[in-house]
Amino acid sequence: MKLSVVILNYNVRYFLELCLKSVQAAISDLEAEIIVVDNNSEDGSCSMIKELFPKVILIENKENFGFSKGNNIGVREAQGEYLCVLNPDTVVAEDTFKKLLLFSEDKTSLGVVGCKLIDGVGRFLPESKRNIPFVKAAFKKLFGDPSMYYANHLNENDIGEVNVLVGAFMFMKRELYQKIEGFDEDYFMYGEDIDLSYRVLKLGLQNYYYGKTSVIHYKGESTLRDKNYARRFYGAMQIFYKKHFKKNFLLDLFVFFGIRLVYFFRKTPIYKIKRVNKYVLISDKLIGGLQGVLNYELELKNSIDNLDKGDEIIFDAKYLTYKEIIGSMDVASPKKGLTYKIIPQNSNFVLGSDDAISRGEVIVF
Repeated sequence: MKLSVVILNYNVRYFLELCLKSVQAAISDLEAEIIVVDNNSEDGSCSMIKELFPKVILIENKENFGFSKGNNIGVREAQGEYLCVLNPDTVVAEDTFKKLLLFSEDKTSLGVVGCKLIDGVGRFLPESKRNIPFVKAAFKKLFGDPSMYYANHLNENDIGEVNVLVGAFMFMKRELYQKIEGFDEDYFMYGEDIDLSYRVLKLGLQNYYYGKTSVIHYKGESTLRDKNYARRFYGAMQIFYKKHFKKNFLLDLFVFFGIRLVYFFRKTPIYKIKRVNKYVLISDKLIGGLQGVLNYELELKNSIDNLDKGDEIIFDAKYLTYKEIIGSMDVASPKKGLTYKIIPQNSNFVLGSDDAISRGEVIVF
């Protein structure tokens, strides 16, 4: 088997359905398998998988083991030569895995490969490519200056070597994942991707950013940006420093109190109220039942040309490929003031997410 896609799910049933449909399209002509590990969801995720995706390997945990342990459980069942650890709140293009397999085949010191991630309104996510968060870079980032934290030597569409990739999408040989014993389970959530990337570098291998394929990552969906997020994030940074950069008592104190200081003075997220001008359905026909659940005008079009600020685009994935949908969002970008939703093939809901600090929106019709 060439590829195993491992998806760890926790209470994102609708986003998972969209993700699985995009992954199925992407592996349709590959020797590949999909493994979903569910961390004791209560939203019907497992029932949905059993009904709609009978060929998906489903592992039902009886408690929430967190990101690291959950993914390690899934990878133990994997059979592919290559492995992709993928968030459930993502949408991949039909050729994403093919491009990464082709790119990886001739690399003699292949570590982890990541790709270009965009959020639910087409904004590039800079954490797609990062530097090692040495103390100075990390504290500048925590206090609002990310210049040393992100890998800015590459632009978002480049291909090149980077140090750290993001856990929402990590592509590598399964043999490598096994060699480094997967994610460190000291991390419950956050920091484990930095840790794994760094351990790969210490083996003398090279991590790569591949900016020629884009993947949607609905940030804010897998976890809300609340006080628990902040506590776990800064706690993960403390674990990382203690594990890799513990040098002396004074440095430990500096990191320990610095992380707590930043946590105490962190900014409270500002939630914006979205105002929709009208909905625009990109399809070849109107979809029954959709207009009845929308509070605004619905217009049918076959492209995103000549739209106005405040319009919300609904992409019909039965009419467009996922690559076309992702490409449209990527090209239009948030500069035009557009927002987006997707209707997966043969589904009765639309979904999208406009920011990284709140749950996405799901409309069932």
